[in-house]
Order: sequence, then structure tokens, then C-alpha cells
Amino acid sequence: MLKKIISIASVLLIVVLFMNFQILKGLFSDKSEVNIKPASVAAKGSLYDFKMNSLDGKLIDLSKYKGKKVIILNVASKCGYTPQYADWQKFHEKYGDKIVVLGFPANNFGSQEPGTNEEIATFCQKNYGVTFQMFDKVDVTGDAQAPLYKWLSTKDLNGWNDKAPTWNFCKYVINEKGELTHFFASKIKPEDADFKAAVGI
Repeated sequence: MLKKIISIASVLLIVVLFMNFQILKGLFSDKSEVNIKPASVAAKGSLYDFKMNSLDGKLIDLSKYKGKKVIILNVASKCGYTPQYADWQKFHEKYGDKIVVLGFPANNFGSQEPGTNEEIATFCQKNYGVTFQMFDKVDVTGDAQAPLYKWLSTKDLNGWNDKAPTWNFCKYVINEKGELTHFFASKIKPEDADFKAAVGI
């Protein structure tokens, strides 16, 4: 009986240690990383080549955002960075007429977005009053990586950047021509000086 208790305790300890490792990995991985587009770089295609399903199942042609800057976030509901929903909602309310925020739920990091589209929508509205455009849950890394994220993180396609999301709430900045101009890691928030410079506010 004692051996069984010790065995169960050992398994639980391993699980707890693994979960703590995943959380720490998210908090410290590339937390201050910023990647900026060099001058005179040509890309193959643009943001406007993509059509993505919204959280409520409607197909959205991203060319509708021509003439505006766009911030693309990979989001999750059970992450240490989840409170950033409030930051980006506030940003959307203040600058949404000229800078569009697009949220893409993903379950790639620590299984921190396990819900259905309906559950995600309810969570975002109930807890953070999210009104910026949210999309269907996608893979942002790995073999099943969504085409949009493949373009965002493949140098041969976007012209310069090879940074895929390193955790939840990484940010890509797109200019008014549909070109990728910046990558920001999870820790960066709308009030960060580098981010504000990137979007011209």
C-alpha cells in the first residue's frame, strides 16, 4: 500500500513539474524579442492573398483590411498572457478605425486553448468583452500550420522574417500595403515603446 502511494505521488510530482516547466517556458521564451523588416525587401504575396474563417464560421477575405495596419495575435484562454485580451481590446477601441486587431486562437503551446469555437467566443466576451475580429482556431506552428502563419513565419514567402510564434500572444504587424513589417514576442503589449513606434502612434 505504501509503495502504491509513493508511486502515485511520484507520478503527480512529475506532472506538476512538467506543467510548471511549460508555464515558465512561456513566460521566459524570447520574451523581449523584436524582429523588424529590413529596408528594400520584396515578398511573395501579401496578407491580402488569404481568406480565413471567423470564429462564427464566416469566410473573411483579408483584403478587406487594405489601407489599414493590422495586428495579428495567436491567442489562448488558459495562458499566463491571457489577460492581454483586455489590453488588445482597449487598443482596438482606441485605434480600431485605422489599426485592425485580429485574434487567432491556437492550442499549440501548453494545450492552453482546448475549447471549441463556441467556448472560446463565450470566454472572450464574458471575461474581456472582446469585440475585435476573432477567427477559427488554427495551428500556428508544426506540420498543420495554417497557410497564413506559414506566410508570416517563412522568409522565402514574406521576404524577411523566419520567426514563428514562440508562445501564445505573439504579434505580427502588417502595414497598409499588406506587407509584414514586425514580429513581437509574447511579453510585448500595446503600450510598449517599440510596438507603438512600429504602428506609428
